[in-house]
Amino acid sequence: MTDSRPVVTRFAPSPTGYLHIGGARTALFNWLYARGRKGKFLLRIEDTDRARSTAEATEAILQGLRWLGLDWDGDPVSQFARRERHAEVAREMLARGAAYKCFSSPEEIEAFREEARAEGRSTLFLSPWRDADPASLPDAPHAIRLKAPRDGETVVHDAVQGDVTFQNAQLDDMVLLRSDGTPTYMHAVVVDDHDMGVTHVIRGDDHLTNAARQIQIYQAMGWQVPVFAHIPLIHGPDGKKLSKRHGAVGLHEYAAMGYPAAAMRNYLARLGWSHGDDELFDDAQAREWFDLGGIGKAPARLDFKKLEHVSGHHIAQMPDDLLIGELAAYLEATGTEPLTARQTDWLRPALPAIKSKAKTLPALLEQGRFALVQRPVEIEDKAAAALDSVSRGILGELTAAVQHASWDRNELEAAAKQIGESHGLGLGKVAAPLRAALAGRSSTPSVFDMMLALGRDETLARLQDQAG
Repeated sequence: MTDSRPVVTRFAPSPTGYLHIGGARTALFNWLYARGRKGKFLLRIEDTDRARSTAEATEAILQGLRWLGLDWDGDPVSQFARRERHAEVAREMLARGAAYKCFSSPEEIEAFREEARAEGRSTLFLSPWRDADPASLPDAPHAIRLKAPRDGETVVHDAVQGDVTFQNAQLDDMVLLRSDGTPTYMHAVVVDDHDMGVTHVIRGDDHLTNAARQIQIYQAMGWQVPVFAHIPLIHGPDGKKLSKRHGAVGLHEYAAMGYPAAAMRNYLARLGWSHGDDELFDDAQAREWFDLGGIGKAPARLDFKKLEHVSGHHIAQMPDDLLIGELAAYLEATGTEPLTARQTDWLRPALPAIKSKAKTLPALLEQGRFALVQRPVEIEDKAAAALDSVSRGILGELTAAVQHASWDRNELEAAAKQIGESHGLGLGKVAAPLRAALAGRSSTPSVFDMMLALGRDETLARLQDQAG
């Protein structure tokens, strides 16, 4: 299971819908494996299903990969655009005697299978044209089939699943080229992977049987077989195959829920792969540590509580400039108005105090709401209860006391404490009307963190608005 060539991996989605969370993890595994070995990560759009493939779905996949932070080498390759190359290889296999022309119609094949089912025999179609004399072949439409070995076995040396053996008697002569001249997906994948120099095929284990059949094409053409690594699928928390009943299945849904891309990379990397007991890590560590040997054989289970934990860690650790960028991406993903320059200027100094308390980006925005609202600040009912006549008078005294303060946390806190003591009140009782005046809420970050973030002029203006 080794390959001495420089590492080349690929992600090959079908553009028939959004980027599934499972597809995103497959892309991430391929990206990590290539980037950690200074290799190439290629993107191929498997758009041979013309009825279902759309430009909108292709763009949605590209946007999903960009949001996740996965860059690819070169331009995305269209599988459909390479159909002539696929046909050329099928004809070459025909000339080599590794394939043959099959004139059996779909009706004849179905009749064979119905009869086999009725008699309790295998429904594996055995074409009567496999060993026909080339000189006696009719001049009629035909498919080109692989002349697969009938005896022995085909072994998939899999980097995750180990050696998986398939009896050749159970593998049919698959169609390479249909009678209308179009290539089959199974054939096109092999030709594309070979021509793109792919050394490692990392994909879902629902492709494991395909690997056995595809290996036969590699062998028929004398091409080097890549390293296969078939990763288990993602299941829901209940252990069943992930579906919409479990909640979000599209990557775009996680972006809209406010999980930062860095957190999603960390969480998806750990979803089915491990490096000792490490749960939280950055991109550099992931690239350095990721290896196929760390991928488990059992399906991974989606765990939203763990995702929130990972998300909270990354929000808390993220440099403020990057966090502002993540907030901008979140607002764009949800179709929300972007932050104004003023809002950004007030939110930025608040981030060190509030980002350790938020698990998601909308929770962070809620924590920083005081920096985003404009005067006059709207006061919610619960907060308004703290603004009685005595409290408004205290706000007036505090406004005068800090008018010329150095705007240092210790000095601001000392002033509030002194005014509270003069009224026989503790700091908590002074903080309640302060919260209401500054944020319009009864639950907020520290009042002194808010004052420092808003600055002298805005703080004094908000206090004066509510002072008695």
